[in-house]
Amino acid sequence: MAKSSARDSIKLTSVDELFSTEESRADSQREKVLDIPLSEISDFPNHPFKVKADEAMLEMADSVKQYGVLVPGLVRLKPDGGYEMVAGHRRKKASELAGKETMPCIVRELDDDAATIIMVDSNLQRESILASEKAFAYKMKLEAMKRQAGRPSKENSTQVGQDLKGKYSVEILGEQVGESRNQIQRYIRLTELTPSLLEMVDEKQIAFNPAVELSYLTEKEQQALYNTMQSEDCTPSLAQAQRIKKLSQDGRLSVDVIFSILTEEKPNQKEKLNIQRERIDRFFPKNFTEKQKEDLIVQLLESWYKKRQREQER
Repeated sequence: MAKSSARDSIKLTSVDELFSTEESRADSQREKVLDIPLSEISDFPNHPFKVKADEAMLEMADSVKQYGVLVPGLVRLKPDGGYEMVAGHRRKKASELAGKETMPCIVRELDDDAATIIMVDSNLQRESILASEKAFAYKMKLEAMKRQAGRPSKENSTQVGQDLKGKYSVEILGEQVGESRNQIQRYIRLTELTPSLLEMVDEKQIAFNPAVELSYLTEKEQQALYNTMQSEDCTPSLAQAQRIKKLSQDGRLSVDVIFSILTEEKPNQKEKLNIQRERIDRFFPKNFTEKQKEDLIVQLLESWYKKRQREQER
């Protein structure tokens, strides 16, 4: 009985293991490119980058139709079946437009935070990125980095809330994307804007700096601001946005106050006096500079004004 138990406890090497080479065993561990049906690939949850069927996308679709997808996408298995796209949303859209049924993808085992970081990094390499895309992407990656900091391991010990060199996650993120710590935080502030205001930022109807100030308003105040901007066809300057923010923080912002501020005349909106050069150049010596011409015009106007004042006093 003892000898039988001893034999049973010994794990025998299978024939396949016995004759497999080191190269074949290594090959089995390598990631492989698989053609996966597009119908089985879902988008990354809360994917912050917009995938539009614009001119660039149509050009990509033509390329995919002619040559196929040259760079595989990156997906991970979903717990309930199917795959989740991590990197390659635009390639997937181009494949759909090109009439393809499958797309070459690498399947990789990734946790939520690692997948989020890869998803953001792969999209930030694009040439043209909207302010809203940066805002939500920075927020998602920073939150993932902070969560990784809560469970340090050999893989992420340098991406903690504060790493061994004394740097915080937001500083590390800033270095990775080429932005200052403050600029990262200012972009993330934009995620507090209502969708309608954020769209105006993307369309460059509201400048970045005023938009950051407006992000501190309540949702109701932002809606009132948006309605006033639409009805009056105007947008706030930085100085006006700062005043609106201060009034909101003091509890003194109302629809009427928003209207009065937005309908103020801005310095750059004041009507300018333009005189055609040919109308006045003939009165000046040819060697006169623009500054000399301006000074002389002002002197003559001052003389005319004083003369007129004297005549009125008589």
